[in-house]
Amino acid sequence: MAIYILKRILQVIPVFLGATLLIYYMVFAMPGDPIAALFGDKQPPEALLNQLRERYMLDQPFIIQYLHYLGGIFRLDFGIGFNGQPVLDTLIRAFPVTLRLAAEAVVLAFVLAIVIGAASALLKNSIFDHAMLVIALVFVAVPVFVVGFFAQFVFGVQLGWFSPSVGENNGWSGLILPAITLGFSIYASSMRLMRSSTIETLGQDWVRTAYGKGLPRRRVIPVHVLRNSLIPMVTDTGTQFGILMVGATVTETIFNVPGVGFTLFTAILKHETPTIVSFVTIFVVVYVLINLLIDLLYGLLDPRIRYVS
Repeated sequence: MAIYILKRILQVIPVFLGATLLIYYMVFAMPGDPIAALFGDKQPPEALLNQLRERYMLDQPFIIQYLHYLGGIFRLDFGIGFNGQPVLDTLIRAFPVTLRLAAEAVVLAFVLAIVIGAASALLKNSIFDHAMLVIALVFVAVPVFVVGFFAQFVFGVQLGWFSPSVGENNGWSGLILPAITLGFSIYASSMRLMRSSTIETLGQDWVRTAYGKGLPRRRVIPVHVLRNSLIPMVTDTGTQFGILMVGATVTETIFNVPGVGFTLFTAILKHETPTIVSFVTIFVVVYVLINLLIDLLYGLLDPRIRYVS
């Protein structure tokens, strides 16, 4: 196990370097002068612009900028944003908000997906099954920003059940409406996957053997069926996390949630290179770690899986 984890961590290194290099190059290649854009139509003297470019190393070649940035990452120094604030401080303020939002959304989405998906499989071809598949298909087809604006208008403005804008009220209770919006954006595909996985598991030999040995249904379903059906769901979590980050950016912008997605969107509009690259780098690191955790969870769900060094 330890050797396997070490090998996986070593595999992360080229992924991290490649991803950060690509991200930095894409931001570096964006057209326009970010320093000049800070002042809008009223441009200061060229000497001041050159001084700011030198401060942020924008006068240096791309590879020099990247190596300087990479060295700062290992010192936990993500640089200074164009607003004069350390990027690390901005990240520390925004990340807990997105973490709370993601936690609420994931719990809602996967609890519903597991319960409804398993129930649809056990009640295959029933009215309940067909109704849940239609509802899931609707949520797959509708973009998250449409769900967000609908939820904001109906439940926030018309009914007044939730605040239509989060702002400073970004505690657990204040994030319920955006969490519901974000949760349903990943619920539909997870529910369909859980349903198909449960149906496949119900037809396996070990399930028929369990029934043949006289085990009651209340033990066969949770122990033999649901546990093995969760393996594809765990695998899907890594992909869903990427969708979650994209959806969080849209959802946070709609509901004015001061999280990572909203901050990143604002940084893109202002062409703030240090903030954009640093935030996306954190996304890459978290994404890789989550996929490593998913691999390790396989052994807990299925004892037949062994980690080969």
